[in-house]
Amino acid sequence: MFHFKQFNIEDSSSPMKVGTDAVLLGAWMPTKNNNPKVLDIGTGCGVISLMMAQRMPHAEIHAIDIDNGAWIDAKNNFQNSIWNNRLNIITPAPIQDFTKENNEKFDIIVSNPPFFIDSFKCNKTSRNLARHNDSLSFTDLIACINSLLTDDGFFAGILPFNEGSKFIDLAYSEKLFCFKKTLVADRPDKEYKRILFCLSKHKAKDIDTSSLYIRNNDRTYSNEYLELTKDFYTFIP
Repeated sequence: MFHFKQFNIEDSSSPMKVGTDAVLLGAWMPTKNNNPKVLDIGTGCGVISLMMAQRMPHAEIHAIDIDNGAWIDAKNNFQNSIWNNRLNIITPAPIQDFTKENNEKFDIIVSNPPFFIDSFKCNKTSRNLARHNDSLSFTDLIACINSLLTDDGFFAGILPFNEGSKFIDLAYSEKLFCFKKTLVADRPDKEYKRILFCLSKHKAKDIDTSSLYIRNNDRTYSNEYLELTKDFYTFIP
């Protein structure tokens, strides 16, 4: 059981556990006022959906995952939260099938997607599905985003630096344009390892670009990371 300030996460059945990437994305991504409809693709144990529920008090949040174990964890985590009336876990299915069968549009789509391409796989099928993009290619994910996103909505994601750059370029060719991105490194003396990014159907004049270091060179957490995650981590006052 992983304890956050306003909710708890059980991830024992989910192939992918609570990690820094999901927390970064859930804390960093923009929000919308009023009553936005949110879709969390590949929700895993549901941590990003719960962070969205905390950050947007009137959001209607829908989450989907292809893995049955992830569905079980997310369902229980949603039901045990104080926002259970605004969180909906969809029957396990590939997002491609959901997109074909669904007529709804979403104001915000968020995903911490599978990203390993043609790389070595472990012998656990569920973990491979969560980590490798064989079952959800970048091309398929971008097509689903284009189909499901409202005209004024946005997509938020996180990927390794190289894969993220490729995803942003591919999205551009499909008329989804980056308007905000943050380059993430473990420490100031390390190379960037992740990209947090937002896409929309409207081309921005300028891309809001920044960088973030998770830790200082002495391995203490950076002030920027602590400020970003202070509403969630229990170890931050």
